Amino acid sequence: MSSLLLLLATGLGLGALYFLVASGLSLIYGLMGVLNFAHGAFLAAGAYAAWWAASGGLPGAGGDGWGFALATAFGVLVGAGLGAAVELVLIRPLYRRHIQQVLVTVGLGLVGVALLRGIWGADPLPFPRPALAAGVTTLGGAAIPNDRFLLLVAAVAVLLGLLAMLRFTRIGLVIRAGVENRAMVEALGIDVRRTFTLVFAVGGAVAALGGVLGSVYLGSVAPGQGTSLLIFAFIVVVIGGLGSLTGSAVAAVAVGLVQQLANYYAAAGVGDLSVVLLLAFVLLVRPGGLSGRTA
Repeated sequence: MSSLLLLLATGLGLGALYFLVASGLSLIYGLMGVLNFAHGAFLAAGAYAAWWAASGGLPGAGGDGWGFALATAFGVLVGAGLGAAVELVLIRPLYRRHIQQVLVTVGLGLVGVALLRGIWGADPLPFPRPALAAGVTTLGGAAIPNDRFLLLVAAVAVLLGLLAMLRFTRIGLVIRAGVENRAMVEALGIDVRRTFTLVFAVGGAVAALGGVLGSVYLGSVAPGQGTSLLIFAFIVVVIGGLGSLTGSAVAAVAVGLVQQLANYYAAAGVGDLSVVLLLAFVLLVRPGGLSGRTA
């Protein structure tokens, strides 16, 4: 029973990590129709920024409590800034030119990984973990690492925050209206371009948060970390339904649990195959994913 509880907690924590990465993808695609293959670069950049800050690069960052929060905030800020810069410089001239968007974002993702390797090397670097995340909590006889709970709390907060932003704020109203009829919104004197930049900034910030907490979960940060997580994030987005935040949340939980249970009860590595089979099954049964509509 304790083993099952540990597996479920680990699967939920992994699913929460996948959602943190997938939520930015789903947000950007659902509102703007942009498949951002450079999303992994946002994740890795945020993780390395937090590692740099926590390792002494930013005074007051690192360690426990507010120090770790400051390092995390710095990583999130870097991810948001990178997302906004990419939208302004590379994506804005390419709206409605989807092939060029894909080529540009794929190239940017490759450049990002190469740049990180050139600066910090290809080997994983130990990531400073706060004492809270390094401890364990005993539930039902199972010693569950606290970083699983940290991931779950962050994922729930991000989901609720994004849904609230889109449904109950003026910015969310402008974003959704601009997607439906950009000309009409601009005729009202509203600069839709700024809101689209904001969407990319939010997507980059969430990706960076996933990168920081993913590094806490894995215990290290590496240049290719964003690329590996991006693969599962795309699977989550497709299973959940392109553009659906709530669908991505459900899909992330399913993917995390399936992967962990298959790895334990079958054999190591079978979890990845099981996730691909789950993707194929969902696409055969529901080609539009679990939800074909936006959040």
